[in-house]
Order: sequence, then structure tokens, then C-alpha cells
Amino acid sequence: MTDASLTMRAALEADLASIVELLADDDLGAARENASPAGDDCYRAAFAEIEADPNQFLCVVEDGEQIVGTMQLTFIPGLSRSGAKRGQIEAVRVASDRRGSKLGEAMFAWAISECRARGCSLVQLTTDKARPDAHRFYDRMGFEPTHIGYKLKI
Repeated sequence: MTDASLTMRAALEADLASIVELLADDDLGAARENASPAGDDCYRAAFAEIEADPNQFLCVVEDGEQIVGTMQLTFIPGLSRSGAKRGQIEAVRVASDRRGSKLGEAMFAWAISECRARGCSLVQLTTDKARPDAHRFYDRMGFEPTHIGYKLKI
């Protein structure tokens, strides 16, 4: 794989099935995602909301005609850190047959560049404690585990 063969672009509604398939392609995702046709409406509604928000960018990564990765970027304006804007990277997935191919590195290089271009001075992410391989990847990419994240299901 060469970076030149990749295209990072905004997701289209037609990409939803591929995105959900990527999101569900591991033990954690399989338990959280609804890849059945009954789940289509909730994903379509979420997609419409993301697409309408200029601070959201749902990305798909194509190699030729094949979608091989996805991630969501959120650009968060804030007052702290002297009015800094943050880039949040979430829902990062690489197709299982492409893991270990440096695709994730290409995706993150692009995402960080996009955050910089949008005026962000900080890039952040959260990751599940049960993903030690992802933790090693983020460490290698220069991210530091400086905070503890909390979530509350409601």
C-alpha cells in the first residue's frame, strides 16, 4: 500500500453499510453495533445529523474502490487554553485484513493535518481500556495518556 493509492473523503450515505461493517468488525464493536437492516434508520439519522454539522467530518478511506477505513473528526471550539480549538478523533477503524499495513498511520497523519488546517491546537481521542493494541499505536503516534476519561450511559 502506498499513501498515493489512498483517498480520504467525506462519507456519503451510500457508504453507511461499509462504515457499520467496519465499526462492528471486532469484539467490542460486534457487541455495540446493529448491522441488521433494522438498524438502518438509526444510522441514517445519525449520518444526517453529522453531515449537517460543519464541526463534524465523517471520513472514509478508500483504496481504489474499496473502503478500508473510517474515522470521525470533531472540531471543538472552546474557551480553555486561551480559546483553543480541539480536534477530536473517534470511531477509528481499519479493515481487519489491512491492520498492520501502516494504513492507520496514514489515516492519523491525514487527520492531524486536517485538524491543523482547521485551526486546532490540540488533537485528542478516547480509546477503550480493552484495546491494548490501539494504546500502543496511539503511543507510537505521539499521543500521551494525560487524562482519565469517564462515560455515563443515559
